[in-house]
Amino acid sequence: MILIYITCKSVAEAEKIGTHLMSKRLCPCFNVIPKIYASSFWPPKTAEVEKSEEAVLLVKTLEEKFDAIEKEVCKLHSYDVPCIFAIPVVQVSTKYFQWLQGELAENPEK
Repeated sequence: MILIYITCKSVAEAEKIGTHLMSKRLCPCFNVIPKIYASSFWPPKTAEVEKSEEAVLLVKTLEEKFDAIEKEVCKLHSYDVPCIFAIPVVQVSTKYFQWLQGELAENPEK
């Protein structure tokens, strides 16, 4: 299991991307942290510092889904270079992990 951290320009964008990923069965759920403050060098390779407010999309999924998630996020994301990275989950409760795997199955039972 992994947790994918994605920064977005707004809560609406994060919800749109998260819902799209669920509709493709790439994740069974997501969380949105509505307000974070970001500073970064932008444009790239300059000394300019851009400050902004963003939302964080946290996607819970399996490691083998990362490449497909990255591809889908890049299709929908408003940033030229979206922040998308995976954090490995070291431990997870058995029941939660079984639920997550079940929701990502080819034909989940209804």
